[in-house]
Amino acid sequence: MNTNSIKTFLLMGLLTALILWVGNLIGGQMGVIFALVLALGMNGYSYWYSDKIVLYQTGAEEVRPEHVPELYGMVADLARRAELPMPKVYVIPEEAPNAFATGRNPENAAVAFTEGILHTLSRDELEGVAAHELAHIKNRDILISTVAATLAGAIMYIAQIAQFAAFFGGFNRDEENRGGGIVGLLLAAIVAPVAAMLLQMAVSRSREYIADATGARIAGSPMGLANALGRLEEASQYRQLESATEATAHMYIVNPLSAGGMAKLFSTHPPVEERIRRLMEMRQMRTGG
Repeated sequence: MNTNSIKTFLLMGLLTALILWVGNLIGGQMGVIFALVLALGMNGYSYWYSDKIVLYQTGAEEVRPEHVPELYGMVADLARRAELPMPKVYVIPEEAPNAFATGRNPENAAVAFTEGILHTLSRDELEGVAAHELAHIKNRDILISTVAATLAGAIMYIAQIAQFAAFFGGFNRDEENRGGGIVGLLLAAIVAPVAAMLLQMAVSRSREYIADATGARIAGSPMGLANALGRLEEASQYRQLESATEATAHMYIVNPLSAGGMAKLFSTHPPVEERIRRLMEMRQMRTGG
């Protein structure tokens, strides 16, 4: 298990601990049970329906080999190299170049590309992007990221309850049972949502690094992906993906929502410059340079 994988499991553990802590502050043992039930319910719903929701939101349309034979053939070839079932292929009717993968497991996966990315990238670059998205499927990143996002959402929802409880005196429960009293509830209401967001973003960033490395191996070279990332990052500065939202931004190969300054702390993606640097290091290791 590499460093990024270990980091992912630690971050997921922290997210789980955070949701239990907030639940305990609100209602002691019953609050913990409520938090667990809420998280499990939200995760179950996301597991079965999140792929359908995001494809619908983006207006993505499934394509067959006769529609885009070059793209379909490329994905099929890369899927064989990655030893994956052939995913469904979708095209999003937007000119902003980007792509994402979705689906609860490799047998129910899909990869989606905007019309813009098909027009913008060369074949080698597009192959690098497709390999990156298949890497997410192979590494089960979609499930991990969905669980992380759902846990963070559950924490934010419970934190709102904590704020409500603090306002009304902790539902008139005594100091001991409230696990910290009004101060603890206020702390949960303020700190927990920020901490949950930071942890979710860290999970997403660690999985992007792993997908870059795995995708480069699937494609047979890191250069196509490295060049693609540079071009996609440049395009994202002046062309925003209209169908992207805060809830779905973590799914795309580059952040579809422009962010700068302090907003980078909450970015779902690591810096593109660092991703390219790591890919170039992979190339040097392969060539012995």
